[in-house]
Amino acid sequence: MELIDQTLNLLGEQRWIVEVFATVLATAIANYVARKLLARLAARLEETRNVYDDALIHAVGKPLTWLIWVLGISWAAEIAGQQAGAEVFAIIKPAREIGIVFLVAMFAVRFVRFIEDHVTTSRYSDKPVDPTTASAVGKLVRAAVVITAVLTAMQSMGVSIAGVLAFGGIGGIAVGFASRELLANFFGAMMIYMDRPFAVGDWIRSPDKEIEGTVEEIGWRVTRIRTFDQRPLYVPNSVFTTIAVENPQRMLNRRIYETIGLRYDDLGKIDAVLTGIREMLKAHPEIDTDRTLMVNFNVFGASSLDFFIYTFTKTTNWVRFHEIKHEILLKVADIIAAHGAAIAFPTQTLLLASPELESEAAPEAAPEAAPETGRPG
Repeated sequence: MELIDQTLNLLGEQRWIVEVFATVLATAIANYVARKLLARLAARLEETRNVYDDALIHAVGKPLTWLIWVLGISWAAEIAGQQAGAEVFAIIKPAREIGIVFLVAMFAVRFVRFIEDHVTTSRYSDKPVDPTTASAVGKLVRAAVVITAVLTAMQSMGVSIAGVLAFGGIGGIAVGFASRELLANFFGAMMIYMDRPFAVGDWIRSPDKEIEGTVEEIGWRVTRIRTFDQRPLYVPNSVFTTIAVENPQRMLNRRIYETIGLRYDDLGKIDAVLTGIREMLKAHPEIDTDRTLMVNFNVFGASSLDFFIYTFTKTTNWVRFHEIKHEILLKVADIIAAHGAAIAFPTQTLLLASPELESEAAPEAAPEAAPETGRPG
């Protein structure tokens, strides 16, 4: 009985140890329960096509479990600090506030990142959002979250936000001069996002510089382009403010423009040949007859009667376009052959004169000149 009394007295004097243990145990149990509930809720929400609830579950997972531990450990540390009376425990409250700010920012960034990555897929919508738009909005929102979190954390540490902003205004001039290229690239990225001369996935090229390939990523500083030989090309965004950019990806049609020559012997057949080619193109299902369609005799060449074909395909796909062009050129050759004509190739005709013609063509010999006589004296 005396031992029990001594134990109770000891526990009474060291009750803070029990409270710390109970706080840590309750934190661990709360963390376990939270993870189980989130797992069940995530399984339920997987059946829906709402991107926002999936983003919420994905974003809240780690920050929530870490938040439980931050709160639990900080409360336990406060209990121990009240007993010990050490000054080091005075930083627990601001550290907890900073931790909460960090975890809230982490949740917001994960939420925005998930939406940015999945709103462009067809899993959540029949009309996915353009990847370039999603990337631009996502980066802006994440930047705003990070800046707000940093300022809030500084305020929690006792730093005057007004002083920081004032210093930023004064030092911004010096920083601006020191980072002209960075700012130029940043505003170049903003121009791309606002004007949208191209988007992620577009095939672009520039007549001013050797830039051609498929856009893979539009960053704040550089745009990554994958060239056709599969090499990555990193172009500073400021470059796009000074060069012309062609976007073949947005063309409406692809053009077939070919010049073909017939023999001079086929002069009487050329009109029928061109009529047959013209009718073939008008009846072809892959030719856009709403666009300009021309098949005309063009010029008397050095060794051929040249005509040109000018028309547009409905497809803009590079591979399919060449398949159509291949088919049409073979049909043109068949039409030429069907009319008894032939495609010309460079030739020269050399006329050799016979000896009889040479003698007839030779000029008569001039009479010999009379010998010069002396002048009479």
